[in-house]
Amino acid sequence: MFILPHAKRTTPHVEPRNFFIWGATMSGKSYFCNYFPAPLVLNTDGNSTQLDAPSIQIRNERDANGNLTKSAIEQLDEILSALRAQNPTRPEDDQFKTLVLDVIDDMCVLIEQAICLKYHKATLSDFGYSKGFAMFDQVLQTLVMELKALPLNIIYVSRETMKQDGDATTYLPSLKPKLFNVINGNCDVVIRTQKIGNGKGAEYFRTVQSLRTMYKPEDISDPRVLQLLKSCAGMFTKKELQRYELEQKQKQELLAENKEKQK
Repeated sequence: MFILPHAKRTTPHVEPRNFFIWGATMSGKSYFCNYFPAPLVLNTDGNSTQLDAPSIQIRNERDANGNLTKSAIEQLDEILSALRAQNPTRPEDDQFKTLVLDVIDDMCVLIEQAICLKYHKATLSDFGYSKGFAMFDQVLQTLVMELKALPLNIIYVSRETMKQDGDATTYLPSLKPKLFNVINGNCDVVIRTQKIGNGKGAEYFRTVQSLRTMYKPEDISDPRVLQLLKSCAGMFTKKELQRYELEQKQKQELLAENKEKQK
């Protein structure tokens, strides 16, 4: 018999784990992700070779005749299965703590391509009765839910596009709005990266676009993640950071005082 929980409110755990990071080419997206704790990068555009994080190239493998031999869908499924089974059994210093999908735009294209290659269709529209689109939606939604279930930081990386409306220019993730809504609905923090200037004089900025809840510095358990998020405008208020840093200083002073008394 199913046992209902007690009708008592619980204390929510509000630490962000799922991130969507978007920006123009060479605006520092991959560089920023590279500094998250113990990252594994699932790469599509070859940028991972310029960084020191371990990476896996995602692709649809085909034989000499162009027939699909191993799809990106199968490859992603194998990687997630390995992360669930192998990662927790490794020594602490050999465990991945962050999974980066760089870039999610290309992975959606690879998923669509895999479905079409498997059934020998040119496009999803060729399936008829929206069957191809339904298969794609199911694969993507399943992928997002399985990623969210992993005990890791998950980072979706997307490029930037711009929309011109008269004299007004709006910058948006290049991921199609329908796909962005699926992924963004399962993310905690959305960050835009920007580069101002050129060459060695360029400056890089990160701005929080949306938050699932109003996080506080003490909600972030990993010091590395906290340091990275502190560099993003709009993540925390100046007042929150000042209060947090004062509390941390007081705790350190108290610990030092207690150690001195124990001598």
